[in-house]
Amino acid sequence: MRLRNVRGSRNIEDRRRTGGGGKASIGGVGLLIVLAIGYFAGIDVTPLLEDVPQQQTAPRDLSPEEERAAEFSSRVLVTTEAVWTQVFDQQLGRSYTPPVLVLYSGVTQSPCGGASGATGPFYCPADEKAYLDTEFFATLSRQLGAGGDFAAAYVIAHEVAHHVQNELGILGQVNQARQAAGQTQANALTVRLELQADCLSGVWARAVDGLLEPGDIEEALNAARKIGDDHLQARAGRVPQPHTFTHGTSEQRSRWFATGYKTGKLASCDTFSTDRL
Repeated sequence: MRLRNVRGSRNIEDRRRTGGGGKASIGGVGLLIVLAIGYFAGIDVTPLLEDVPQQQTAPRDLSPEEERAAEFSSRVLVTTEAVWTQVFDQQLGRSYTPPVLVLYSGVTQSPCGGASGATGPFYCPADEKAYLDTEFFATLSRQLGAGGDFAAAYVIAHEVAHHVQNELGILGQVNQARQAAGQTQANALTVRLELQADCLSGVWARAVDGLLEPGDIEEALNAARKIGDDHLQARAGRVPQPHTFTHGTSEQRSRWFATGYKTGKLASCDTFSTDRL
Protein backbone atom coordinates (compact mmCIF):
# COMPACT_ATOMS: atom_id res chain seq x y z
CA MET A 1 0.00 0.00 0.00
CA ARG A 2 1.48 3.33 -1.06
CA LEU A 3 1.29 5.51 2.06
CA ARG A 4 4.50 7.53 1.79
CA ASN A 5 2.70 10.72 0.77
CA VAL A 6 -0.28 10.16 3.08
CA ARG A 7 -0.33 12.30 6.21
CA GLY A 8 -0.98 10.73 9.58
CA SER A 9 -4.21 10.98 11.54
CA ARG A 10 -4.53 13.12 14.64
CA ASN A 11 -6.96 10.60 16.12
CA ILE A 12 -4.22 8.41 17.59
CA GLU A 13 -3.78 7.78 21.30
CA ASP A 14 -0.45 6.04 21.86
CA ARG A 15 -0.20 4.39 25.28
CA ARG A 16 2.83 2.23 24.52
CA ARG A 17 5.42 4.36 26.34
CA THR A 18 3.80 4.00 29.74
CA GLY A 19 2.06 1.25 31.71
CA GLY A 20 1.21 -2.10 30.24
CA GLY A 21 2.68 -5.43 31.01
CA GLY A 22 5.61 -7.23 29.58
CA LYS A 23 4.97 -9.94 27.02
CA ALA A 24 4.61 -13.28 28.71
CA SER A 25 6.12 -16.52 27.52
CA ILE A 26 4.49 -19.91 27.03
CA GLY A 27 7.15 -22.40 26.16
CA GLY A 28 6.57 -24.43 23.04
CA VAL A 29 3.12 -23.08 22.30
CA GLY A 30 3.77 -19.46 21.49
CA LEU A 31 1.81 -16.85 23.38
CA LEU A 32 0.87 -14.72 20.42
CA ILE A 33 -0.69 -17.49 18.38
CA VAL A 34 -2.55 -18.81 21.44
CA LEU A 35 -4.01 -15.38 22.11
CA ALA A 36 -4.88 -14.70 18.49
CA ILE A 37 -6.60 -18.06 18.08
CA GLY A 38 -8.44 -17.51 21.35
CA TYR A 39 -9.81 -14.18 20.19
CA PHE A 40 -10.73 -14.99 16.63
CA ALA A 41 -12.02 -18.53 17.27
CA GLY A 42 -13.98 -17.77 20.42
CA ILE A 43 -11.85 -20.11 22.53
CA ASP A 44 -11.30 -19.32 26.20
CA VAL A 45 -7.52 -19.28 26.61
CA THR A 46 -7.58 -17.99 30.19
CA PRO A 47 -6.48 -21.35 31.67
CA LEU A 48 -3.36 -21.18 29.52
CA LEU A 49 -2.50 -17.75 30.87
CA GLU A 50 -3.24 -18.04 34.58
CA ASP A 51 0.29 -18.97 35.53
CA VAL A 52 2.00 -16.62 33.10
CA PRO A 53 3.90 -13.90 35.00
CA GLN A 54 3.08 -10.32 34.11
CA GLN A 55 5.69 -7.63 34.58
CA GLN A 56 4.77 -3.99 35.03
CA THR A 57 7.01 -1.75 33.00
CA ALA A 58 8.27 1.78 33.61
CA PRO A 59 7.99 4.46 30.91
CA ARG A 60 10.13 3.39 28.01
CA ASP A 61 11.34 4.37 24.57
CA LEU A 62 9.70 2.80 21.56
CA SER A 63 11.71 0.61 19.24
CA PRO A 64 12.11 1.60 15.58
CA GLU A 65 9.71 -1.21 14.68
CA GLU A 66 7.11 0.18 17.08
CA GLU A 67 7.58 3.67 15.68
CA ARG A 68 7.02 2.34 12.16
CA ALA A 69 3.90 0.48 13.29
CA ALA A 70 2.48 3.68 14.77
CA GLU A 71 3.22 5.68 11.64
CA PHE A 72 1.67 3.00 9.46
CA SER A 73 -1.43 2.76 11.66
CA SER A 74 -1.84 6.53 11.67
CA ARG A 75 -1.67 6.75 7.89
CA VAL A 76 -4.09 3.87 7.37
CA LEU A 77 -6.47 5.47 9.86
CA VAL A 78 -6.48 8.77 7.99
CA THR A 79 -7.49 6.94 4.79
CA THR A 80 -10.49 5.48 6.62
CA GLU A 81 -11.43 8.96 7.80
CA ALA A 82 -11.40 10.31 4.26
CA VAL A 83 -13.26 7.33 2.83
CA TRP A 84 -16.05 7.17 5.37
CA THR A 85 -16.53 10.94 5.37
CA GLN A 86 -17.10 10.71 1.63
CA VAL A 87 -19.24 7.56 1.74
CA PHE A 88 -21.49 8.90 4.48
CA ASP A 89 -21.96 12.14 2.53
CA GLN A 90 -22.55 10.59 -0.90
CA GLN A 91 -24.46 7.45 0.04
CA LEU A 92 -26.27 8.51 3.21
CA GLY A 93 -26.38 12.29 3.06
CA ARG A 94 -25.00 12.64 6.56
CA SER A 95 -21.76 13.42 8.36
CA TYR A 96 -19.24 10.97 9.76
CA THR A 97 -17.38 11.30 13.06
CA PRO A 98 -14.18 9.20 13.08
CA PRO A 99 -13.01 7.08 16.00
CA VAL A 100 -9.79 7.34 18.00
CA LEU A 101 -7.30 4.51 17.55
CA VAL A 102 -5.58 3.51 20.80
CA LEU A 103 -2.18 1.88 20.39
CA TYR A 104 -1.02 -0.10 23.39
CA SER A 105 1.53 -2.70 24.35
CA GLY A 106 0.77 -5.65 26.60
CA VAL A 107 -2.27 -4.49 28.54
CA THR A 108 -4.47 -1.41 28.82
CA GLN A 109 -7.89 -0.41 30.09
CA SER A 110 -11.07 0.54 28.26
CA PRO A 111 -14.69 1.17 29.30
CA CYS A 112 -15.43 -2.21 27.75
CA GLY A 113 -12.98 -3.89 30.14
CA GLY A 114 -9.29 -4.64 30.35
CA ALA A 115 -7.53 -5.13 27.05
CA SER A 116 -4.55 -7.36 26.39
CA GLY A 117 -3.11 -9.50 23.66
CA ALA A 118 -5.80 -12.02 24.62
CA THR A 119 -8.54 -9.71 23.37
CA GLY A 120 -6.88 -8.94 20.08
CA PRO A 121 -7.80 -5.78 18.15
CA PHE A 122 -11.27 -4.59 19.17
CA TYR A 123 -13.67 -1.68 19.11
CA CYS A 124 -15.30 -0.28 22.24
CA PRO A 125 -18.57 1.59 21.52
CA ALA A 126 -18.62 3.04 25.04
CA ASP A 127 -15.76 5.43 24.24
CA GLU A 128 -15.88 5.07 20.45
CA LYS A 129 -12.26 3.98 20.30
CA ALA A 130 -10.56 1.11 18.51
CA TYR A 131 -7.80 -0.69 20.43
CA LEU A 132 -4.75 -2.27 18.86
CA ASP A 133 -1.62 -3.86 20.28
CA THR A 134 0.69 -3.27 17.33
CA GLU A 135 2.45 -6.54 18.11
CA PHE A 136 -0.59 -8.14 16.49
CA PHE A 137 0.84 -7.24 13.09
CA ALA A 138 3.70 -9.65 13.80
CA THR A 139 1.23 -12.28 14.97
CA LEU A 140 -0.76 -11.91 11.79
CA SER A 141 2.28 -12.28 9.58
CA ARG A 142 4.58 -14.71 11.38
CA GLN A 143 2.14 -16.91 13.26
CA LEU A 144 -1.06 -16.84 11.23
CA GLY A 145 0.48 -16.70 7.77
CA ALA A 146 -1.20 -13.46 6.72
CA GLY A 147 1.71 -11.23 5.80
CA GLY A 148 1.83 -7.96 3.91
CA ASP A 149 1.11 -4.38 4.79
CA PHE A 150 -2.39 -4.50 3.35
CA ALA A 151 -3.27 -7.45 5.57
CA ALA A 152 -2.36 -5.23 8.52
CA ALA A 153 -4.32 -2.35 7.01
CA TYR A 154 -7.34 -4.64 6.70
CA VAL A 155 -7.19 -5.30 10.46
CA ILE A 156 -7.40 -1.56 11.16
CA ALA A 157 -10.13 -1.06 8.55
CA HIS A 158 -12.16 -3.89 10.11
CA GLU A 159 -12.13 -2.25 13.55
CA VAL A 160 -13.02 1.12 12.03
CA ALA A 161 -15.89 -0.67 10.27
CA HIS A 162 -17.29 -1.52 13.71
CA HIS A 163 -17.26 2.20 14.44
CA VAL A 164 -19.16 2.75 11.20
CA GLN A 165 -21.72 0.21 12.45
CA ASN A 166 -21.90 2.13 15.71
CA GLU A 167 -22.43 5.41 13.87
CA LEU A 168 -25.29 3.78 11.94
CA GLY A 169 -26.91 2.39 15.10
CA ILE A 170 -26.33 -1.21 14.04
CA LEU A 171 -24.11 -2.13 16.99
CA GLY A 172 -26.72 -1.05 19.51
CA GLN A 173 -29.50 -2.93 17.76
CA VAL A 174 -27.46 -6.13 17.52
CA ASN A 175 -26.31 -5.95 21.14
CA GLN A 176 -29.90 -5.53 22.27
CA ALA A 177 -30.97 -8.53 20.18
CA ARG A 178 -28.10 -10.63 21.53
CA GLN A 179 -29.09 -9.94 25.10
CA ALA A 180 -32.55 -11.36 24.42
CA ALA A 181 -31.25 -14.43 22.57
CA GLY A 182 -29.74 -17.74 23.55
CA GLN A 183 -26.03 -18.36 23.12
CA THR A 184 -26.27 -20.01 19.71
CA GLN A 185 -28.49 -17.28 18.29
CA ALA A 186 -26.31 -14.60 19.87
CA ASN A 187 -23.28 -16.12 18.16
CA ALA A 188 -25.15 -16.16 14.85
CA LEU A 189 -25.94 -12.46 15.19
CA THR A 190 -22.30 -11.74 16.00
CA VAL A 191 -21.22 -13.58 12.86
CA ARG A 192 -23.50 -11.36 10.76
CA LEU A 193 -22.05 -8.30 12.49
CA GLU A 194 -18.48 -9.36 11.81
CA LEU A 195 -19.14 -10.30 8.19
CA GLN A 196 -20.72 -6.92 7.66
CA ALA A 197 -17.55 -5.33 9.05
CA ASP A 198 -15.55 -7.38 6.55
CA CYS A 199 -17.78 -6.11 3.75
CA LEU A 200 -17.40 -2.53 4.95
CA SER A 201 -13.64 -3.06 4.95
CA GLY A 202 -13.99 -4.02 1.29
CA VAL A 203 -15.89 -0.78 0.61
CA TRP A 204 -12.95 1.10 2.13
CA ALA A 205 -10.47 -0.92 0.06
CA ARG A 206 -12.25 -0.01 -3.18
CA ALA A 207 -12.18 3.66 -2.25
CA VAL A 208 -8.40 3.63 -1.68
CA ASP A 209 -7.73 1.70 -4.88
CA GLY A 210 -5.36 4.42 -6.05
CA LEU A 211 -3.06 3.65 -3.13
CA LEU A 212 -2.99 -0.08 -3.73
CA GLU A 213 -0.09 -2.07 -5.10
CA PRO A 214 -0.21 -5.37 -7.00
CA GLY A 215 -1.14 -8.17 -4.61
CA ASP A 216 -2.68 -5.95 -1.92
CA ILE A 217 -6.23 -7.24 -2.31
CA GLU A 218 -5.01 -10.82 -2.22
CA GLU A 219 -3.19 -10.01 1.04
CA ALA A 220 -6.47 -8.85 2.56
CA LEU A 221 -8.38 -11.85 1.23
CA ASN A 222 -5.71 -14.18 2.57
CA ALA A 223 -5.89 -12.50 5.98
CA ALA A 224 -9.68 -12.90 5.99
CA ARG A 225 -9.27 -16.60 5.23
CA LYS A 226 -6.59 -17.09 7.89
CA ILE A 227 -8.80 -15.66 10.63
CA GLY A 228 -11.97 -17.54 9.73
CA ASP A 229 -13.49 -19.39 12.67
CA ASP A 230 -13.29 -22.78 10.97
CA HIS A 231 -9.63 -22.34 10.05
CA LEU A 232 -8.59 -21.12 13.50
CA GLN A 233 -10.53 -23.78 15.39
CA ALA A 234 -8.95 -26.46 13.23
CA ARG A 235 -5.53 -24.88 13.76
CA ALA A 236 -6.15 -25.00 17.51
CA GLY A 237 -6.75 -28.74 17.26
CA ARG A 238 -10.52 -28.57 17.46
CA VAL A 239 -13.17 -29.92 15.12
CA PRO A 240 -14.89 -26.76 13.83
CA GLN A 241 -18.18 -26.20 15.61
CA PRO A 242 -20.39 -23.81 13.58
CA HIS A 243 -22.68 -23.03 16.52
CA THR A 244 -19.69 -21.51 18.35
CA PHE A 245 -18.55 -19.33 15.44
CA THR A 246 -18.46 -15.61 16.18
CA HIS A 247 -16.74 -14.19 13.09
CA GLY A 248 -17.63 -16.47 10.18
CA THR A 249 -15.83 -19.06 8.11
CA SER A 250 -12.78 -18.35 5.98
CA GLU A 251 -14.91 -18.53 2.84
CA GLN A 252 -17.54 -16.18 4.25
CA ARG A 253 -15.05 -13.60 5.50
CA SER A 254 -13.13 -13.40 2.25
CA ARG A 255 -16.33 -13.40 0.15
CA TRP A 256 -17.95 -10.55 2.06
CA PHE A 257 -14.75 -8.50 1.88
CA ALA A 258 -14.74 -9.12 -1.87
CA THR A 259 -18.40 -8.09 -2.09
CA GLY A 260 -17.67 -4.72 -0.52
CA TYR A 261 -14.63 -4.25 -2.71
CA LYS A 262 -16.50 -5.06 -5.93
CA THR A 263 -19.49 -2.82 -5.25
CA GLY A 264 -18.21 -0.01 -3.05
CA LYS A 265 -21.75 0.32 -1.72
CA LEU A 266 -22.99 0.27 1.86
CA ALA A 267 -26.22 -1.32 0.67
CA SER A 268 -24.32 -4.40 -0.54
CA CYS A 269 -23.19 -5.09 3.03
CA ASP A 270 -26.59 -5.95 4.50
CA THR A 271 -25.65 -9.27 6.08
CA PHE A 272 -28.74 -9.21 8.29
CA SER A 273 -31.30 -9.56 5.49
CA THR A 274 -29.65 -12.25 3.40
CA ASP A 275 -30.40 -15.96 3.66
CA ARG A 276 -26.93 -16.85 2.41
CA LEU A 277 -24.00 -15.82 4.52
